[in-house]
Amino acid sequence: MLVCILLVLTQTVMAKTWTVCTSCEHSSIKGTIERAEAHDTLLVQKGTYREYEILVDKPLYIKGIGYPIVDGEKKGEIFQVRSDHVTLDGLFIINVGVSYTKDNAAIRVIQSKDFLIQNMVLEQLFFGIYLEKSSHGKVYHNRIIGEAVDEYNSGNGIQLWYSSDIEVRKNHVQGTRDGIYLEFSDQITITGNTSMDNLRYGLHFMFSNHDVYTHNTFENNGAGVAVMFSKFITMKNNTFRKNWGTAAYGMLLKEINDAEISNNTFEENTIGINIEGSNRIDYTDNDFIGNGWAIRVIGACYTNTFKGNNFLYNSFDISYNSKLNDNIFESNYWSSYTGYDLDRNGIGDVPYRPVKLFSYVVNRTPETIVLLRSLFMDIIDFSERVSPVFTPDNLQDAQPLMKIRP
Repeated sequence: MLVCILLVLTQTVMAKTWTVCTSCEHSSIKGTIERAEAHDTLLVQKGTYREYEILVDKPLYIKGIGYPIVDGEKKGEIFQVRSDHVTLDGLFIINVGVSYTKDNAAIRVIQSKDFLIQNMVLEQLFFGIYLEKSSHGKVYHNRIIGEAVDEYNSGNGIQLWYSSDIEVRKNHVQGTRDGIYLEFSDQITITGNTSMDNLRYGLHFMFSNHDVYTHNTFENNGAGVAVMFSKFITMKNNTFRKNWGTAAYGMLLKEINDAEISNNTFEENTIGINIEGSNRIDYTDNDFIGNGWAIRVIGACYTNTFKGNNFLYNSFDISYNSKLNDNIFESNYWSSYTGYDLDRNGIGDVPYRPVKLFSYVVNRTPETIVLLRSLFMDIIDFSERVSPVFTPDNLQDAQPLMKIRP
């Protein structure tokens, strides 16, 4: 232990601070990094530095003063980190090179750990921050603004690939292909981010387990959030808003198992949650407000529990494409419930069947949606609730709440 303490103290005493500025002796970020020793500090003064392919291959603290601009001039990747214990702080990075063979990024971190990327502004980018086979790092308080128009020539804002134990917090991502993208990345915490106006997904992850997503906002993205082929996921206190379109949803769940989805708000989406092949998930205390479909279940979804949710003014609360039901709906509030509570215990005395026959019809013939507000549809929906034929006869909330859950 004493040896370790002495080593750290020696490194601290010997560490040097380098000042980089356009009129200084050290006018190049790349050149100064090459001269610096491990654990040195680079203070990059305000100005414009036309550099790209800047390799950080030793532990360094690189700090921008007054948001200096690092302009890659569309020539390629800009920063590439290949060392543990690297901090990038307070730089304004622009003009990442677009490539159809390489995923050029403003900042790429490769096989590194204990890194910190914070207070960065990234614009005119291809990929923003790309973490590759890295771990135990933090991506804090960055602003990533893209200009994505087509998927084929745009990249993702924050991407994690084969990474673990990363914290992504308080970032703003806008105008990219996918705002935040994870693949084969476990033990990731994504908190307090805003991902909006992205071409495809606000958040997209696949084959990534034991991840936690809290207090994020996903708004006005092409198709909302896609969660695929993952398990042991926690999604709490997030907002999914205004994800509209013919194939849009607040959240898509495909082949997800053993997850918790609670205290989220799904507001004004074409589909709040689209569920396919997902099992053993607890949906609790969520708010579904003004969606086309609040929840749409498409096959092979078993042992899920929907409890304590508010379903408010959705065109369809629940949509099923099967007569089989192995899921539990209990103690939810349904704005379209018309039952009564004679004993005044706050629970409706009549069970509520949330699946309308019309939603069954629309699933098979989408064009019939034009009849949504017709009297004829109201009549056949009432008939189906009284005597179910096409919808699951055991899909009901036996204890519907009479008041909105606070």
